[in-house]
Amino acid sequence: MKRKFIDLFAGIGGFHIALHDEKTECVFASENDSFCRTTYLYNFYNISPEIFINNQFNDDILKADPELIPDHEILCAGFPCQPFSQAGYKRGFNEDLENRGNMFFVIRDIIKAKRPDAIFLENVKHLLNHDGGKTFNIIQEILEEELDYKIYYKIVKASDYGLPQHRPRIFIIGFPKEHKYPYPFQFPDPVKLELNMSDIFGGECTREIGFTVRVGGRRSGIDDRRNWDAYNVNNKVVILGVDEGKALMGFPKNFFFPVSDTQAMKQLGNSVAVSAARMVANQIKSYLNKRGHKQILQIDEKTNRMIIV
Repeated sequence: MKRKFIDLFAGIGGFHIALHDEKTECVFASENDSFCRTTYLYNFYNISPEIFINNQFNDDILKADPELIPDHEILCAGFPCQPFSQAGYKRGFNEDLENRGNMFFVIRDIIKAKRPDAIFLENVKHLLNHDGGKTFNIIQEILEEELDYKIYYKIVKASDYGLPQHRPRIFIIGFPKEHKYPYPFQFPDPVKLELNMSDIFGGECTREIGFTVRVGGRRSGIDDRRNWDAYNVNNKVVILGVDEGKALMGFPKNFFFPVSDTQAMKQLGNSVAVSAARMVANQIKSYLNKRGHKQILQIDEKTNRMIIV
């Protein structure tokens, strides 16, 4: 039986690519931006046709009934970073009218209704310090105390997982506390970077690791402090294009943008780095398979270190 996941605040489907395989399928996706929806539909209709045929490609998650969302084992969400109303929050989760528009509360309601085996959330690293740390503290409190999930989080760089841009993002992983695991979840170890910006451009680039792909500030100029898309390649100024942007974000070459290049670059700038998400997702899948297992320790012959198997 295939493991199922849902793709909330889906953008152009970075999580979808990262998780989808012969044993894992998407059963629900939600994205309200019409341009992103066009790109998502074009690239995933042949991969996951059921979500479109069965009307499970939602365009307004605020109108979705959490109880009617298909059952799933993994919930993925690259949710927006929004402040919480402290006054409203302190009145209680269920009566929190002032926070009704906060997208994290949508995620909370779906988790409460469907109780997935794992949650995989992504946000900008600034979430940790947003609103003086209050935003993240509330998120952690909701997940751990109200929803009773064990939470693990880490600032993950795309460059640690095979992509030549720093792109630090916070990944938040959670599992129901009642599910017994033999050891804590561990994020995958960084891997050696085998792709650099010269490989991306197919020429000699002065930077090995590129700038983080962003939404604003395009064409600022190579000498501007806001620059992120201008590079010196073969002693010429070259602007990062859609093909280079796809490679830098870990999207496959056959991923197609049926929108303008301006929209395509914006969509890439808002996406999750696919390679980083895939490595963490694979770790989640492996961890789920350990549920109920007893902890077994042995010596790794190569490193002579004690490891868990």
